[in-house]
Amino acid sequence: MANPYLTPMHSYEAQTFNIPALDGISQKQIDVHLGLYQGYVKHINLLREQIADLTKADPQKYAFAIESTRRRMGFEFNGMRMHEFYFPQWEGGATPEPRGSTLDAVLSEKYGAWEGFLAHFKAVGMSRGSGWTSLVWDGKAKQPHVVWTVDHELGTLTDVQVLLAMDMWEHAYMVDYMPAEKAHHVEAFFKNLNWGVVENRFALVQR
Repeated sequence: MANPYLTPMHSYEAQTFNIPALDGISQKQIDVHLGLYQGYVKHINLLREQIADLTKADPQKYAFAIESTRRRMGFEFNGMRMHEFYFPQWEGGATPEPRGSTLDAVLSEKYGAWEGFLAHFKAVGMSRGSGWTSLVWDGKAKQPHVVWTVDHELGTLTDVQVLLAMDMWEHAYMVDYMPAEKAHHVEAFFKNLNWGVVENRFALVQR
């Protein structure tokens, strides 16, 4: 059986996003953030190439280096994927909150009301340190969760689908806001959110 690391690989390519002018988030902030996203794409490709090169050279001699490189993949890969959930949420422009929808009913059942969900999500977003706040759907248990993920890969839940992702790394807002002002970033994120993207993701996981 051929070693998968010795065969030609399909490289990941950075996606492009049609993001309109945002209220409270500058174009410079978006440009800086997109550059960081592209760095994750670049580095997941580099890690895969390094594993292939080291395996081809001498898998026993470089076993430790291969293992160490593989451990880094979760950080770079999830960094790439989380941003691919994040940026599309602004495409098409802001839309009203989906009050009265199935998503509203599901979130209100768990969090007491739509306002309860939003308050909880924002509170998790204000957790100390860098990370992501995400609304995810557990298809097996048929219920949502709001989770905090550190460094892209620490705290992730297995076998759930991301419905809503908010980047709370400093690079997501420090062009526009100081760390002590990150609550302003949270409000700007929601002010520009296209809830239709979130609803579409929820509809897909219900099939």
